[in-house]
Amino acid sequence: MQKYTSPGETKIASTDNAVSAFISRAETHPDSPALAFRDGDGFVNVSTKEMLEKVETLAAGLIAEGLERGDRVAIYSATRMEFTLAQYAVWMAGGVPVTVYETSSVDQLKWIVSDSGSKMIFCENDALKATFDSVAGDLPGCQSVYVIDSGGLDTLSAAAGGEAREQVAGRIAGISHDDLALLIYTSGTTGMPKGCMLTHYNFIWDLRQVVQELHDLFADGNSNLMFLPLAHSFAQVVQVGCVTTGVTIGYSTGTAQLVEELEMFKPRWVFSVPRVFEKVFNSAKAKADADGKGAIFDVAAKVAIAYAKQEQQGSVKLTTRLAHGLFDKLVYGKVRHVFGGRLVYAVSGGAALGKRLGYFYKGIGVTVLEGYGLTETTAATFFNRPDDARIGTVGRPASGGSVAIADDGEVLIKGGCVFRGYWKNERATAEVFDDDGWFHSGDIGEIDSDGYLSITGRKKELIVTAGGKNVAPAVLEDRMRAHPLISQCMVVGDGQPFISALVTIDPDVYPVWAAEHDKSLNVMEVLDDEDLRAEIQSAIDDANKAVSKAESVRTFRILPDDFTIEGGELTPTLKVKRGVVNEKYADVIESMYVK
Repeated sequence: MQKYTSPGETKIASTDNAVSAFISRAETHPDSPALAFRDGDGFVNVSTKEMLEKVETLAAGLIAEGLERGDRVAIYSATRMEFTLAQYAVWMAGGVPVTVYETSSVDQLKWIVSDSGSKMIFCENDALKATFDSVAGDLPGCQSVYVIDSGGLDTLSAAAGGEAREQVAGRIAGISHDDLALLIYTSGTTGMPKGCMLTHYNFIWDLRQVVQELHDLFADGNSNLMFLPLAHSFAQVVQVGCVTTGVTIGYSTGTAQLVEELEMFKPRWVFSVPRVFEKVFNSAKAKADADGKGAIFDVAAKVAIAYAKQEQQGSVKLTTRLAHGLFDKLVYGKVRHVFGGRLVYAVSGGAALGKRLGYFYKGIGVTVLEGYGLTETTAATFFNRPDDARIGTVGRPASGGSVAIADDGEVLIKGGCVFRGYWKNERATAEVFDDDGWFHSGDIGEIDSDGYLSITGRKKELIVTAGGKNVAPAVLEDRMRAHPLISQCMVVGDGQPFISALVTIDPDVYPVWAAEHDKSLNVMEVLDDEDLRAEIQSAIDDANKAVSKAESVRTFRILPDDFTIEGGELTPTLKVKRGVVNEKYADVIESMYVK
């Protein structure tokens, strides 16, 4: 069994945790901006001192309202500044935040609040409050509801009497490494979510390793625009890392305003899932095509990729350097402008970015650092370092973390980041730990001699054809999604004689293509159009180059609608729920195998 342990582990003091780290920052840098929220056409900063005062008051309010040590408090909200304030307040009051995606279904919300035994809940707005109210009768243990947009935080602050304020310091001092820091429920690509118990030690251990290795990102004075869900563990680590080190967090008001707010806030770095980086590239390509400059963009992209590869090898050819300088003014600067113009780094996780995009962004001056982790391992488990990144891998383990590859290819993990187990689910916990203490990730991967990990598939998602061939869908799907017209895709073929694919069309790129090819703007009317199918076939042909003939996609169907979170086909982190798609499009899948 291959094994690797990253050197240089930072040891954690017994008093070190997310709360004490924030308080230390506020004491030494009281006037530094910690958070920033949008107000009109700009962002307004909130200093560390102001943040601390707000959080301490909210914590006192929670105590006055009856929150005891260890009580769970659900936060049912999209990403916004008040999410962070509420979370830190719960921590300071000795409680355990339970994160809930604002896109969760009624059944998921009911399950999470019930299963966690949450005593209180923060709802972002009246609409989410109404969703909670619809099941509140079945949740008698959740006694208090605070609606952020309806003055809920003000109500809590007003409840903060002198006696409760005096208790806050004691609650903070009482935080131990063994205490639960977060209950984060897995997205649930299949079945109901399981609550992952992350301790204060898990959290601060992971944070300290990440910060020491990514010091270029977590540097005092840097800024980050937060737009991914704070309900997710990836965003949680970034949030606390920023607050602790002096990186200002700007909160986007939503994906519809993201491009506008990137330009407005001008972050130094961002973190996201690969789909966002794919969309930026594909949108830039589509715009160039629409302006009659598609050929120029294509050459510029090839030059950027060549530049990054040659730079990685230690020497850039003069011809490449000259072409790169020209395209930097014509093309690359415009792509960087989408991110605000100051972006130097981006962190990508959740799925494979792909070498092509990794080299492209590196070539235009934005280093995308791929990483990998699970909620069960506090998210930031593997990552590429700015001074030692290997495009196409998810990097090495965090310092002090260990990785092993089992005989069947499964990625096994050890380290201070690995969770305590699943909440009230000993059976599920036992299933993911072996007798030697290794956590079984469920992902298939490979490590090189230097410890760099490459993820090649999901163990539970492996497709076994009728001929007995094991096929990892991610290899094919990642390459197919690189085509501008493809938004989402899902490879199928379990128990079937060959591999097929379901494809959805990108709603932003399609209108441009349709206008150029004189097609209907209604995708429903062109699902079997020869030109559209030829475009998708070209993407499939490219994907098939990465696999053997037995693993290749033989046929496909274009679906009338894109996969969405609201439609139930995607998780909040944009992963395809294979079970849902298989069930929803069973007839379509069956049609590809009818003789």
